[in-house]
Amino acid sequence: MATSPGTVVSSPLSSASFSPKPDTPCPMFDGDQYKCDVIVGIRKTVASLSLIGCLFMIGVIWLFRKYRSFVQRLILYLSIAALLDDIAYLMGDLHPDGTLCNFQAFLLTFFEWSVLLWVCCITFNLTLNIIWMTRTDKYEIVYHVLSWGVPLILACLPFIGHHYGPAGAWCWIPNQYTHWRFAIWYGPLFCLLGLMVVVYTCITVTLNRKVKRWEGTYDPDVERNKEMLKEDIKPLRAYPFIYLALSIFPLVHRIQNAISPDTMVFALVVLHALTSPLQGMVNAIVYGLDRETIVRLTPTSIKLAIQSHLNQPTLISEYPSAPVHSQDASADLSPVVDPESDPQDQEES
Repeated sequence: MATSPGTVVSSPLSSASFSPKPDTPCPMFDGDQYKCDVIVGIRKTVASLSLIGCLFMIGVIWLFRKYRSFVQRLILYLSIAALLDDIAYLMGDLHPDGTLCNFQAFLLTFFEWSVLLWVCCITFNLTLNIIWMTRTDKYEIVYHVLSWGVPLILACLPFIGHHYGPAGAWCWIPNQYTHWRFAIWYGPLFCLLGLMVVVYTCITVTLNRKVKRWEGTYDPDVERNKEMLKEDIKPLRAYPFIYLALSIFPLVHRIQNAISPDTMVFALVVLHALTSPLQGMVNAIVYGLDRETIVRLTPTSIKLAIQSHLNQPTLISEYPSAPVHSQDASADLSPVVDPESDPQDQEES
């Protein structure tokens, strides 16, 4: 998701200065426990719904064996990353500085980056499909190395010098390490989001031009390209847009933090906590509204799909034929005589 893993919040409904109180149960809002409970409640509720959405997508892809398609596997990998990210958001209430807090901060950094990079891989995949009209299955391993390896490295860096700790509604990089926040998350995030906006605009323009150019024509190459658009592009193009849309409020909140770091707007904090874990749920809604998915989600189709997973396929084999040797060729060509047939009929034949 395009949200920062850590949210530093510190203001009442309008705005007020931030003065964390680590000795109180609520280190935000000058110890206002009600506002802390609101933020944590929103975070857990949205993360729970998002987790259910991710499980729905993973279940449908597994049940109907959609993972055989490379495009569906990309959606599966994004769903797995979002699912694990939601689990990190659901890890308890406000944690004091310690092992559990550091573990949550590590998981959030790792899986936030993983979700972002899977969205980038999907965007790159769309670019190759639409602009260069090429198949991209061969890049699957590269996508995995990028989307799991890079987040692991970046998530381990804040352990150097103990830069993980309580950071508002959840654990991440504390407010005093602003340079680490921008180096680990905000800087790369803003650059990648800006690049995705440019690329997504080019994809949309190119796709519209191709569709207009293909209208009223019939050509085998054009038909193959149309089929590629249907199979490889249409299922994927919504997910980068969802990511960008969910980035709006967190980005506004971060910009407000940069302009006035000691003053926070509670409404922005609520919107930030509302959209941070939302990727999985919105993805599931878009995926569930797909026509192919709707057609398959019938009791009969689901029952048959479950039975196909539970029942082992029947293997039909043939006995190998006996080898024919050259010296037996004459015997093979002789007529077959039925011992119960009439001898007169045999003579006539």
